[in-house]
Amino acid sequence: MKRVLRWSGMVLIGLAGVLVLAGAVVYALSARRLQRVHVVTIVAPGAIPTDPGAYERGRHIATAMGSCALCHGADLGGQLLGPEGPIGTLAAPNLTRGRGGLGASFTDADWVRAIRNGVHRDGTTFLVMPSEAFVYMNEPDTAALIAYLERMPPVDREMPRSRLGPLGRTLLVLGRFSILTAEKTPALRYPEVIDPGPTAAYGRYLANFMGCHGCHGFGLSGGPVAGPPNTPPASNLTPDPQTGIPHWTEADFVHAVRQGVRPDGRPIDTFMPWPYFAGLTDVEVSALWQYVRSVPPKPYGNK
Repeated sequence: MKRVLRWSGMVLIGLAGVLVLAGAVVYALSARRLQRVHVVTIVAPGAIPTDPGAYERGRHIATAMGSCALCHGADLGGQLLGPEGPIGTLAAPNLTRGRGGLGASFTDADWVRAIRNGVHRDGTTFLVMPSEAFVYMNEPDTAALIAYLERMPPVDREMPRSRLGPLGRTLLVLGRFSILTAEKTPALRYPEVIDPGPTAAYGRYLANFMGCHGCHGFGLSGGPVAGPPNTPPASNLTPDPQTGIPHWTEADFVHAVRQGVRPDGRPIDTFMPWPYFAGLTDVEVSALWQYVRSVPPKPYGNK
């Protein structure tokens, strides 16, 4: 009996040692990626406009097109993106000039670095920031967004800094948690300015920086979406007869974008931020539809 207990104890000690070693490896590998300094080129737009039109354009981008309010809250004062736990703490910071807000200390270069590169001042990556989409925003729209962020009403709210816990670090190392913004964001110049209008070209521009391609793919064929566990898959928006939307009309598309309901009455998951896209103008929704109907049919998931 004593021999069995002794062997059992040795096995448990061995297992504990393996777990400690695995934990150390996970921490070291994740820390290497989290602490990596990304060297980026800050390309600030020209003088940030101060006219009311630019402010309203920036507000529209923040609240409807860019869906900033989806993560940072309706007042952009920051909010937790989920319960704190073993995955870690994922928090969208306070963007305003109020107490605890970034706006009180951010320069134009800081805004550009955050929006287009997804890194902190020290070059380390943001968590859960869609810079891989915002990098496709043209220069005038970027300037208008910054104009709004620098002048929006202050909110006093202290927010914790995002961090990954043991489970979050493990998922990151295993390739199951695509969350490091800087690693996903390409180094691109500002795209050309497309005249706003109900055209496929303008719709493609909107789809680029609004994040449509981030989930549905650049071919819009949908498929699994990289993100936290239980992230719903994206639908196929192409006219593929088996898995796409070949029979949708523009009215169906408008209803889906503005009301979050498919033609057959099924609701669309709010992971697709249609409550915010409901604020798009008629021209913007029409442009997106013109773009969607212009893509060739593709099987589901063939992004």
